Amino acid sequence: MAKAITKRTENYSQWYLDIVKRAGLADHSQVKGCMVIKPTGFAVWENMKDQLDRMFKETGHVNAYFPLFIPKSFLSREAAHVEGFAKECAVVTHHRLMNDPNGGGVVVDPSAKLEEELIVRPTSETIIWDTYRDWINSYRDLPLLINQWANVVRWEMRTRLFMRTAEFLWQEGHTAHATREEAMEESLRMQQVYADFAEQYMAMPVIRGVKTANERFAGADETYTIESLMQDGKALQAGTSHFLGQNFAKAFDVKFLNKENQQEYVWATSWGVSTRLIGGLIMTHSDDDGLVIPPKLAPTQVVIVPIPKPGPEIAEVAEKLMQALRAQGIRVKFDDDEKNRPGFKFAEHELKGIPVRIGIGKRDLEKGQVEIARRDTKEKQFVPIDGAAAFAAQLLDDIQQNLLQKATKFRDDNITRADHFDDFKAIVNATRPDQTESWGGGFISAHWDGTTETELKIKELTKATIRCIPLDNEQEEGRCILTGKPSNQRVLFAKAY
Repeated sequence: MAKAITKRTENYSQWYLDIVKRAGLADHSQVKGCMVIKPTGFAVWENMKDQLDRMFKETGHVNAYFPLFIPKSFLSREAAHVEGFAKECAVVTHHRLMNDPNGGGVVVDPSAKLEEELIVRPTSETIIWDTYRDWINSYRDLPLLINQWANVVRWEMRTRLFMRTAEFLWQEGHTAHATREEAMEESLRMQQVYADFAEQYMAMPVIRGVKTANERFAGADETYTIESLMQDGKALQAGTSHFLGQNFAKAFDVKFLNKENQQEYVWATSWGVSTRLIGGLIMTHSDDDGLVIPPKLAPTQVVIVPIPKPGPEIAEVAEKLMQALRAQGIRVKFDDDEKNRPGFKFAEHELKGIPVRIGIGKRDLEKGQVEIARRDTKEKQFVPIDGAAAFAAQLLDDIQQNLLQKATKFRDDNITRADHFDDFKAIVNATRPDQTESWGGGFISAHWDGTTETELKIKELTKATIRCIPLDNEQEEGRCILTGKPSNQRVLFAKAY
């Protein structure tokens, strides 16, 4: 018998890792800090990717691909950008191996040193803006709305599958505009696309906001974020959209001839989400029995299990059910594997988060019914065979909505206002009867004096950071939680991944 999943209340980090591995999502690689995404995990990513890709194209974007390698000199052209990524870069110095003269396998050929080192892509602003210089000449070439699906490398020392790895998959949009207003509108539009995707498909509620100067993307004038709350009370930055101003256009001399026949620098944005979203999905919905996947992203939405084993009559009913479900665009599987008993299959499908399970037994057929179970609440009921497909389809919608409502209530119940620093620290350091000592405290809404110095001091004292300044913030006179200086609005603090 397989070892049970660690309970969330006992060890949240181990619970998360147990689900990732036991549900067959990913595994550690022989390359330190990297992961192997297994078929089930990759299927979830493909569903995310396909839906996001549709949303990008609906907003006028097209896909392209740019090189994995970036000349080192490119990163030096934008000072804030290189400072932000320098410590995470993997560097290629040679282009050839040779047999070790001493018989030790292969070694780097010292004569194959590159004239200029190449950086393995940590993000693509520099290589893309060097390319855009040749693509943009006139206002007629704008806006340029391009996205790429790619892998990137950021050398991480402390890793966690999906959440933080040295190599990960993502998409990065890079757009060029004729005016500041157009670029700002694009930045906010893509933040909204991410928020819509998170809530409508991941069933993960988010708060839209802007980052502080200290938390801003390296090289950006503004960073817009979507922030979510995980079940352990810690925040997750789920996606970001950056207004880059003219910083990269000036660094790479990207100008255009405007309608007045004058040269000016273009305005830029970049935006991205990554396989970190899978980690967010796991930690938003899953339970002590395993993975819970929102139906819209589940690789298999409905599984049909014969009881106690497959037979001609059961197979015939299962086939008709599958045809009816597939006609509605539902992803369905018939588990006719005879090696395992129904109880084992039920546990496995529950572990892997399949939203709906249909059990078909001979006695059920005699009564003209099947048993339908939902993964989110574990509720079961018998449904007439003729109406089973329609019932299951409606149930998928109900599960999707229930997951969002449950996660939204959890998020809203864990936003706490604090007006004194002692209260702030008590919230951050609190434990809960239903949680472990790793409880993060949730979101804390508090006043801040607007200085990076205070922001860093609060982080030093509590490990809580400013996750965002919400876009829908109400103006409210108050005093900074730490310094007591005047403040005109609250910001959201939290411990974060």
